[in-house]
Amino acid sequence: MWDYTDKVRDHFFNPRNVGEVENPDGVGEVGSLACGDALKLTFKLDKSGKIKDARFKTFGCASAIASSSVLTELIKGKTLDEAAKVTNKDIADYLGGLPEQKMHCSVMGREALEAAIDNYRTGGKKKHELEGNVVCTCFGVTDKEIERVIRENNLSTVEDVTNYCKAGGGCGGCKGEIEKIIQNVQGEKLKENASVSLQKGAKLTNIQKIQLIQQTINEQIKPALREHGGNIELIDVEGNKVIVAFRGMCAQCKLAEYTMKDVVEARLREYVSDDLFVEEAGDSSELPHNHMEE
Repeated sequence: MWDYTDKVRDHFFNPRNVGEVENPDGVGEVGSLACGDALKLTFKLDKSGKIKDARFKTFGCASAIASSSVLTELIKGKTLDEAAKVTNKDIADYLGGLPEQKMHCSVMGREALEAAIDNYRTGGKKKHELEGNVVCTCFGVTDKEIERVIRENNLSTVEDVTNYCKAGGGCGGCKGEIEKIIQNVQGEKLKENASVSLQKGAKLTNIQKIQLIQQTINEQIKPALREHGGNIELIDVEGNKVIVAFRGMCAQCKLAEYTMKDVVEARLREYVSDDLFVEEAGDSSELPHNHMEE
């Protein structure tokens, strides 16, 4: 049985604003009965352009009902621009948290709100469509939606993504593509972090540089090597020299030298610094253990 908070139970057993607004200004419908969850959100604006009434109809579990109920409460009294800033995290936080496997219910609420606002602003003439290309055909989830939930909720695994938007939870054929999207988002974040650190000519401290090197290895290099049965460990950093040790299949591979230059060194220079160069450590049996490993 799911561990629900008191607020989730309250909004499930006593949902607010159930039904449809009469002559609504905005209508948003997301999900489908075939996928197990569906939500219809309607709202009405007052003369000042603020949401004076919002109601919902949903087909789903306790988390879906509670999330929809809270969403209507959160957006009442807000302008459309203010309401558009409500995130799935805001919904989950208001409820005191949701089980990880049910976070997709809060995401569905945010999507319904966006669809309803889009419906109002286009005069109902344009059907709301999710941006991007469909990655998960089982649940109709696009690459842009996956990128968004990863960024907004700091997700790092395919399982996390499935919990937040269902992508990968059907046949599983899209898991490889989801993993690539995760790596791309993490790579962009690495670049952003490095850019912030280097603003106004500031240099990375030794600790910052080592942490960024380790993060790059964990998020950008290890996944690529693991696909081929290999692994890598950061041993030490001496100035611009990064000392690593290959593990698994990589330790026995005759192409390890090319991997070190074309993969490891290239990624470190891309995400950390152009000055870095990589060397492989000696006998791995004599190497110290790196406590910064994941």
